[in-house]
Amino acid sequence: MPILNKDMQVCISLAGHPSNLGTRFHNFLYDELGLNFIYKAFTTDDVEGAVRGIRALGIRGCSVSMPFKEAVIPLVDVIEDSAAAIESVNTIVNDDGVLTASNTDYEAIAGLIAEHSLDPASRVLVRGSGGMANAVVAAFRAAGFDDVTVLARNAAAGPALAAKYGYAWVADEPAADDPARVFDVIVNVTPLGMQGADASALAFSLELIAAASVVFDVVAFPAETPLIVAARAAGQTVISGAEVHAMQAAAQFERYTGVSITPEQIARAAAFSRAE
Repeated sequence: MPILNKDMQVCISLAGHPSNLGTRFHNFLYDELGLNFIYKAFTTDDVEGAVRGIRALGIRGCSVSMPFKEAVIPLVDVIEDSAAAIESVNTIVNDDGVLTASNTDYEAIAGLIAEHSLDPASRVLVRGSGGMANAVVAAFRAAGFDDVTVLARNAAAGPALAAKYGYAWVADEPAADDPARVFDVIVNVTPLGMQGADASALAFSLELIAAASVVFDVVAFPAETPLIVAARAAGQTVISGAEVHAMQAAAQFERYTGVSITPEQIARAAAFSRAE
């Protein structure tokens, strides 16, 4: 990486609980490609001030994580379709003081649905009702999936998310003897399985995992969540949060730098971002 200098472009992230994933991913590629960029993770209790700082200081790009994805919407100038469709932002690009917002999480989910050739006739169960769940459900709707159920215990957010896209909602996982229990694709979009208090939690029952053909866990770290481990053991096709993170981070990188990167470069950056 070039030595720090006055012309170096700065990219940042804003998150309630910053991690090193994005920092290591982006800086690895800056170094490998010899780009005069640096990336730093931040948190804040003043998101409005932070976005003003992006504009005022000429910060080139900003990755936005929970709990700021909705809060930044009124603070930017242009909202691309990927963010407007789900009312959630995860990327801000600064072009000479004009802040443009998009959502590469949505783009990554849509890309993975296509890449793994998921059948639009599949029955899909999505667990979660937050901003990322919104991106997932919207991507399935855009891909032509008609039979999607939102599983969420939040009695306000769950039904609202399902209704927004014309889908069903349930508060609890269907019982073992329920004929409606069989889903072809199950997707976890909750913190279950993430490092911390929920690290050992299994997002779906073993019966539901065994009945599915595709198991998708959006948790980015660790890549091998209890759900992914159980799905591999059951012989199911898996899509991991590591794939989501790599794809969305690559899209951010290209927006910030204007440089296209290869699948091999993405894979190397993703591996480095997860190295101890």
